[in-house]
Amino acid sequence: MSETRTSTGLTDSTTPAAAPQVLRPGLLIAGILLVATNMRASITVVGPLLGDVRSELHISAAAASALISLPVLCFAVFSPIAPPIANRLGMERTLGLALVLLTVGILARSVPFTPALWGGTVVLGVAIAAINVVLPALLKRDFPARAGQLTGAYAAVQSAAAAAASGLAVPIAGTTESGWRIAFGVSAGLSLIGLAVFFPQLRRRTVPKHGVAAALDPHPSEYRSPWRSWLGWQVTIFMGTQSTLYYVVLTWWPTVEHSQGFNVATAGLHQGLLQISGIVGSVMCGMLLHRWHSDQRVLALCVAPLPIVAILGQFAWPQGAILWNIIIGLSTSSTLVLALALFGLRTSHHGQAAALSGMAQSLGYVLAAAGPMVFGLLHDATGGWRAPLVMVVALSAVQVVVAYLAGRPRVIGVS
Repeated sequence: MSETRTSTGLTDSTTPAAAPQVLRPGLLIAGILLVATNMRASITVVGPLLGDVRSELHISAAAASALISLPVLCFAVFSPIAPPIANRLGMERTLGLALVLLTVGILARSVPFTPALWGGTVVLGVAIAAINVVLPALLKRDFPARAGQLTGAYAAVQSAAAAAASGLAVPIAGTTESGWRIAFGVSAGLSLIGLAVFFPQLRRRTVPKHGVAAALDPHPSEYRSPWRSWLGWQVTIFMGTQSTLYYVVLTWWPTVEHSQGFNVATAGLHQGLLQISGIVGSVMCGMLLHRWHSDQRVLALCVAPLPIVAILGQFAWPQGAILWNIIIGLSTSSTLVLALALFGLRTSHHGQAAALSGMAQSLGYVLAAAGPMVFGLLHDATGGWRAPLVMVVALSAVQVVVAYLAGRPRVIGVS
């Protein structure tokens, strides 16, 4: 499980000269950013409308919450399958197919047929899982020198789209009696626009495969699988802790605030502020990654410990909730950008980046799906928030350690 150290943190395969020629870079970047708008919006639109969904369909709170947790489970199950599909279809066509499936899934869950609601939710979860896995590999291939910066840009765009979707959900749903269906379906427009702008890239068929069969692979020799690398596991655990913290906060933080005396509307506004802070954190982290492209340890130590500060602060001084939400938003978005960027920065070529992306996101989203449930079980078992918050602080401490280790200037070896 030896790793390869480099002075820059990258191998020669990540230089622009080694990457295949990009067709219309500006158009490709625009397509990537539009693809990114679809990565959270169709999920965050659900939360504010769960009450309307339950009222019309007469389903339990647990069943309604599955509309949010089900896509996360799809991320976990489908992430390891996405790289083999990209091997067969090519990365560009895999992304194109994912956008088509995403459109179908969004529209399906909007029709007045309850099974279509669940089937469409699964389809859109599978589609977003493919986008999650393939997009970092595409950036590794076409923009190796700017991968961190562009990762920050697309993370900021997806955070902005997520905040807009959650903020506009209730006003859009108020237009008709069953307006939640319209609000659910509006985001299909984003996927169609993304597909239209990305469509010219479908002429390419880059296969992120390892071995002599991969003509575009700059490392045609055998490569080291991230599953057999300590560095691969460090990146994976970092992705897992980051995702778990984000979904715990997304699910439970307004409830924690409500128990401390804030009304529901105020707690919801704080959640929106958290999302807006995430946009700032994404851009900031992307800029710092562009500057510190070889060694990310200092960056990791700046952003990974912030949840500990915010959680302890909320527990000790709830009146500072606005500040704590801003800190959490900055941290969860920055660590997401860092985790996504590490798929390219810690690998030798884009095929290996796709493999690491699939591994990290598969296991990471298993933890993310379980995290909110464990948090709630601890609350029910103890009757308070102290034990679940201690769990989150401990998880944050693990995040600090693995973020530092994964940020060292080295890459997974190729043999």
